[in-house]
Amino acid sequence: MKYIAHIDPETGREQTVKEHLLATAELAGSFASEFGAEKVGYRCGLLHDIGKYSEAFQRRIKGANDKVDHSTAGAQEAFNSKDVPIAFCVAGHHGGLPDLGNKKADTADDPTLFGRLKKSVEDYGAFKRDFESMPNATVPQEFCASNLDAYFFTKMLYSCLVDADFLDTESFMQNGSVVRGNYEELSSYSLKLEKYIEPWWIADNELNRTRCQILRTLLDCADSEKGLFSLTVPTGGGKTVSSMAFALKHAEANKLRRVIYVIPYTSIIDQTADVFERIFGEGSTVAHHANAEFGNDTPNEIKNRAYLASENYDAPLILTTAVQFFESLYASKPSRCRKLHNIANSVIIFDEAQMLPVPYLTSCIAAISQLVKLYGCSAVLCTATQPALSQIFEKYLPDTKIRELCPKILSKNPIFKRVSYKREEKLDDAELARRLCDERQVLCIVNSRKQAQKLFSLMEGEGVFHLSTMMYPEHRRSTLKTIRERLKAGLSCRVISTSLVEAGVDVDFPTVYRAIAGLDSIIQAAGRCNREGKRTLEQSTVHIFETEQKAPEALQQNIGAARHTLRNHEDPDSEEAIHDYFSFLLYTLKNEEELDKKSIARSVEGGAWAFRSTAERFKLIDGCGYTIYIPLSNGKSLTDELINSRPTKSLMRKLGQYAVGVYENHYKQLLNIGVIEPIAENAGILRDLTLYSENTGLAFGTDEGKGIFI
Repeated sequence: MKYIAHIDPETGREQTVKEHLLATAELAGSFASEFGAEKVGYRCGLLHDIGKYSEAFQRRIKGANDKVDHSTAGAQEAFNSKDVPIAFCVAGHHGGLPDLGNKKADTADDPTLFGRLKKSVEDYGAFKRDFESMPNATVPQEFCASNLDAYFFTKMLYSCLVDADFLDTESFMQNGSVVRGNYEELSSYSLKLEKYIEPWWIADNELNRTRCQILRTLLDCADSEKGLFSLTVPTGGGKTVSSMAFALKHAEANKLRRVIYVIPYTSIIDQTADVFERIFGEGSTVAHHANAEFGNDTPNEIKNRAYLASENYDAPLILTTAVQFFESLYASKPSRCRKLHNIANSVIIFDEAQMLPVPYLTSCIAAISQLVKLYGCSAVLCTATQPALSQIFEKYLPDTKIRELCPKILSKNPIFKRVSYKREEKLDDAELARRLCDERQVLCIVNSRKQAQKLFSLMEGEGVFHLSTMMYPEHRRSTLKTIRERLKAGLSCRVISTSLVEAGVDVDFPTVYRAIAGLDSIIQAAGRCNREGKRTLEQSTVHIFETEQKAPEALQQNIGAARHTLRNHEDPDSEEAIHDYFSFLLYTLKNEEELDKKSIARSVEGGAWAFRSTAERFKLIDGCGYTIYIPLSNGKSLTDELINSRPTKSLMRKLGQYAVGVYENHYKQLLNIGVIEPIAENAGILRDLTLYSENTGLAFGTDEGKGIFI
């Protein structure tokens, strides 16, 4: 009998189970070889679909309507051989990694691994005709030293399996026509960057000369051994380009495969991508973030659902968000996990590292530590205000010290002292608007999108602008272009914004007002004042004010720590003030449990083996995973194309420029009143365009949640 794994519905071509198992095993083994587990990956690939050797599955593949579980057989085979990580991976290679469950209490109906092990499965013994003996494999000892090590090894092995499974199935279904990769070598990126920075060396003022010194210092130490680094460069010090220059040269020196650049917000991913594409060329950067989940967890359906809309990090330069990066590391679904093995042997730059989410700080640092310790990665914590994280890193990487790349003599150069700070009393919105209107050019940053819209409505006169993520990215980009042009021309320009402008947005105001927030946010806001150092300190003032609007709950302790620091330090951006702020926030106001609020790290370290439950709890921004596409400008033709065709990778990237992320309650309210046309479980198209303002973007329908959404 010929045992079939896949049939192309259009041509009738068949792929045998043996062909699929061997091809998947080869791929999974090659992926796992990057971290020294090739034999385990190969065995995992061989076992994953042996349940397809059952007669029931063969009837199913040929058109019968019977539901057949083909994953449990391989999981049981692996578990009986004490290959527990393989058992988890095979059991979850379609539905997601399960929880271990309770050996005694779970029944065959439970979705846990113990439940799956008690299920009766169709006879799959025919696999022994094709595989008289299965190769054994032992998990390398270094992955068994702790529960945390074993947990992440299982995740990495799972990634190897599901990516290999998808890629082989994709190749068969597309008859080998799928084009993946074809990127330039990483070394060519270095050459392009060298050409880009050539004009830098002709420094025409002290600020540019200092930037060049920082860049030269990073290039000189890039041949350091792999490990954990910090890069503390003040705003305006050329941090983005310098960190990338270090990463590329460091990768070349240590034979690493790619650079992954992790930014804090989706709102700036396109801006950062533009910078990289100016340096490296169009199409050089894979910008990976999810406005809506169009991914598919069933490779057999690739033909119908264009799984290529989901990335697997197979490019030399990846640009992604902290939400995507860390949620993928703790995810359980195949579509979210398949990229993980491609993180191994990479340089990972965490831009604005001080913005790692405090309630998940321990679990984020545990994950970074695993990548450095066992998967050949170098991590660079890149920021103007380095958080005091060494205490947590020492727990997970006791033998690894954080190496600072930028000497204090450069980072503390007086040239970076460009603003003076002034504490204000509480300002209600009317008084704040009056003071802003008295300024010719001023930036005001508040803590919520709702307050930004309200304050904008109180502003009068020419040259008033609003910025927040209630505006789709192309709308924000256009507005920022106008703002920069007016600033350069000396025209009136008064901007009301959320904190999105603090994360690397290149604008230069003489005056900034910042609602009280975390000290790191205040210093980032100051980076938008006298950015190029062309004004005196007296001409460049950052006003820190109390607001009548209560800040989101998630900011309250940051604000408390900032008030504490501002009482004790005259200069908010001094090294002493920054260290005091983070130490007080992380180790006085908060305790160990608050840095691991959902008990993610404690659960993993305790050996709970709860992959699915952990994934459900690990949500960096609770409730905000909903997207509304705005059919304005080019967004109209793109949303029409989405409705009339399938969600390809190219289309979804373009549509991302016309997307607004919202909280669940806001999305569902608009859905319930019929102004959204749903296109996915968490995404829809706005059909009532009166709800979108050309000035402030999408209107609010309900109060926001407790999280931070800029």
